[in-house]
Amino acid sequence: MPEHLSPGELVALDRAHVWHPYGPMPGRVDPLVVESASGVRLRLAEPVHGQRELLDGMSSWWSAIHGYNHPVLNEAAQSQLGRMSHVMFGGLTHEPAVRLATRLVEITPEPLRHVFLSDSGSVAVEVAVKMCLQFWRSTGHPAKQRLLTWRGGYHGDTWQPMSVCDPDGGMHQLWSGALPRQIFADAPPADFDPAYADRLRALVARHADELAAVIVEPVVQGAGGMRFHSPAYLEVLREACDAYGVLLIFDEIATGFGRTGKLFAAEWADVSPDVMCLGKALTGGYLTMAATLCSARVAEGISRGEVPVLAHGPTFMANPLAASVANASIDLLLSRDWSREVARLESGLREGLAPATGVPGVKDVRVLGGIGVVQLDHEVDMAAATEAAVRAGVWLRPFRDLVYVMPPYVMSEDDLAQVCAGVCAAARAS
Repeated sequence: MPEHLSPGELVALDRAHVWHPYGPMPGRVDPLVVESASGVRLRLAEPVHGQRELLDGMSSWWSAIHGYNHPVLNEAAQSQLGRMSHVMFGGLTHEPAVRLATRLVEITPEPLRHVFLSDSGSVAVEVAVKMCLQFWRSTGHPAKQRLLTWRGGYHGDTWQPMSVCDPDGGMHQLWSGALPRQIFADAPPADFDPAYADRLRALVARHADELAAVIVEPVVQGAGGMRFHSPAYLEVLREACDAYGVLLIFDEIATGFGRTGKLFAAEWADVSPDVMCLGKALTGGYLTMAATLCSARVAEGISRGEVPVLAHGPTFMANPLAASVANASIDLLLSRDWSREVARLESGLREGLAPATGVPGVKDVRVLGGIGVVQLDHEVDMAAATEAAVRAGVWLRPFRDLVYVMPPYVMSEDDLAQVCAGVCAAARAS
């Protein structure tokens, strides 16, 4: 293979060998070749529809909250690389992981006290489920093996997470006959509905003897439909779980680290889970890493059992390079007035997406924190929507009936206005 490949050669080899997410093999649409990224811009290897640079409206699937090529995060990676890129975590430890676990305990809600580091959000959910199942087995309640959630959710693409994604409208219904059968409430209404809250309580009560945990995405349901719901439902779930002896898991992989306007979405309700999953923005979009936090009660219960260990250990668990960047990303976030940054995004998204309400076929426009959503009354024409956004100088990744944006927190007002124009163009093209 030659040392340097042209964009055309890269695309040809990509089509021949590379399987992209949520796509067939070979792919039907050629991906854009990114040459580099800096700030909030992706630089393409060659112009596409007249554009060589695109504003990234997706934060690389919601992770690059500080933008790209950030000097602080670069320095953290380079400094750690010179010391140790990786070492196994079985029987060994290192400063970056210890610092990260301690920092996460400091900034997450009480009573989360213990941290299991893994290498992706989906695995963080797998670990959370395993923790809850093993807690009940270790404490003498082996029948508590099922999970309860509400429809419209998304928790990842590995086995247990798929079982608590939306069973009908989700992307995983292909596996409905093989996945563990979980218990589903209706999708939560946007506003608080006392009758819905009563049904939630009743469902937890009815299945308490077999329920290991309730798992939900707090306040924002992400890839299942980009829906927002009242934080009061989190209070209902916490009260019901306490009353009927069920653990509560919050999946904050998408919402953690400020995306909704609170550092963690649980803070909108001042409610703490027994287990919390984090990922995506944890390393500022630099390296893959996730975390599952739990209370002392959960950890001690597992450790008293017949098998007194959590039998899980990814090879790259607590990778020092990723942990160092995660520490730098958290420090960078908390050193700035991040809440004002997200509030500025929210204001800009409300203003910039308002024109979409008049676009034919648009069903709803909604904004929360650094999340803007345009929902259509039909499926997005992906090719047409992507082309329209690119022509506007914007990178978006619509799905199903949604054109949405989750920009880096550091995006300027002018750039955000351009991104919103790209969203509106994509909606019109669909």
